[in-house]
Amino acid sequence: MIIKPKNTDYEHPVDDFDDFEDVRPEPVKEKKPKEPVLSPEDPAYWDREESEFEHLKPARSTRIWIWVAVTGICFGLLYALYIRTFTPYSEGTIQYGYVETIDHRGEIFKTFEGVLLPYKSLADTVTPYEGDIRFSVQDDHIAAELRRLMLANLPARVELKQYRTAMPWRGDSRIIVTHVDTADPHKIYPPGRGNLIPVKP
Repeated sequence: MIIKPKNTDYEHPVDDFDDFEDVRPEPVKEKKPKEPVLSPEDPAYWDREESEFEHLKPARSTRIWIWVAVTGICFGLLYALYIRTFTPYSEGTIQYGYVETIDHRGEIFKTFEGVLLPYKSLADTVTPYEGDIRFSVQDDHIAAELRRLMLANLPARVELKQYRTAMPWRGDSRIIVTHVDTADPHKIYPPGRGNLIPVKP
């Protein structure tokens, strides 16, 4: 006797997930709780295990002194830069001489640049010549007066201010002319050489 299976409409479901790997979520690692920072006054501070690099860490007071030293050095450098850049080391210097040249220069910062021939150095034939004085002028009225004295071939009395370094907004020179006036050659000529000044008839 042959037993035939019952006729059913049930079909075996097709596994549509054969092509996918069995992806399982990774277990979440528990974060290690942060150890509390203990102070030497706490008895538990001395019972904890010391790390092999513990002796390399600077103490809290040492770190504070390091920050204080670094901050002090930074402020010192800024102050030295301010002194060197903005503070003149010489003011009120008086010079007599002839203006050899003066012109208007600059691309961004326009200033007047000139050369002054020191009067006493020109008249003194004993000591070596000290050299020309290269100066800068920021004031238009002072520059105009210097140009007038140059064209008239008259000696000038200038008041100077000297800085430690030249800055573009001040001019090409460390020497700045702050005041100018005419000068009497008979009063500024070196002693004993007044007879060299030509006398007008």
